Amino acid sequence: MTANFIETLLHSFRSKRIAVIGDIMLDNYIFGHVSRISPEYPVPVVDVTHEDHRLGGAANVALNTLSLGAETMLFGVTGADSNREILLQLFRDRGLSADGLISDPSRPTTSKTRILSQNHHITRVDRESRQEISSITEQALLDSLDCVISSLDAIVLEDYNKGLLTERLIRSIIAKAEKHNIPLLVDPKLLNFFAYRGCTIFKPNLSEMAASLGIAVHNNEAEVENACLMLREKLQVETIVVTRSEKGMTIYNGSFTHIGATSMEVADVSGAGDTVIGMLALGAASGIDIITNATIANLAAGTVCQEVGAVPVKPDKLMRAYQEHLRQ
Repeated sequence: MTANFIETLLHSFRSKRIAVIGDIMLDNYIFGHVSRISPEYPVPVVDVTHEDHRLGGAANVALNTLSLGAETMLFGVTGADSNREILLQLFRDRGLSADGLISDPSRPTTSKTRILSQNHHITRVDRESRQEISSITEQALLDSLDCVISSLDAIVLEDYNKGLLTERLIRSIIAKAEKHNIPLLVDPKLLNFFAYRGCTIFKPNLSEMAASLGIAVHNNEAEVENACLMLREKLQVETIVVTRSEKGMTIYNGSFTHIGATSMEVADVSGAGDTVIGMLALGAASGIDIITNATIANLAAGTVCQEVGAVPVKPDKLMRAYQEHLRQ
């Protein structure tokens, strides 16, 4: 591969159409500095300097594919509250369609409020429901997907166990993807972990895989490989991509490939998994082999870890990281 490869690949993404289906979150950040301890309780007092709102969860995956040039459709559920309005404004600001957002007044819009001092996390406040969505909401989402599925190049299921991806919905979407011969990629969580049987690419992290299999898996190649073999027998998926924190990632598609972590400076790992699954979806849509795909996804994750908070990958940073990778 040459330096021109990444330019050609990034250009090809502009013709792709990706659907991201999953738990949408609003990430709120309160930035400040700690200069004293509260006289009321022994906790730090944060003097606020500024606040920021960002798209998180499945919405951050969508931002990654959108940032890399693909037409992106996002499907999920929100509440009917002020945080939904903030989300909608962020969608407009980013040029992301909100047509796939279903409003459910019975639940809050999932939000995570992080309080930071000098870029260090002090605490986090969550507002969410983990109850499964209703059958009416399930059907509304499937009807929306049916309207566009014939035009899709890849589908991502982004599961944070906030209730959207029910077992019925998962199986229905997998069946639709198979019928239309569309690559379907999964970023799972513990609940419904084994409901994704038959997907194209399954991307757990090491702790999720170990917990779901009910075994201890140390972060070494031998134990990871053994766990992958067990997982593939249960799921019957084409490819497993296991993210392994500082050890990089392992790919199993009949044989094993281990990719080391990037050597870039890490400021915050938030959203790195979103970047990986988004990049893998674009690579699958473009027909590149899984090893090349995972290598680029690994580099993309490294670039977003250089920034605080969940942010989408930037094409120019990815291009520079790839060119540096070729020089090593």
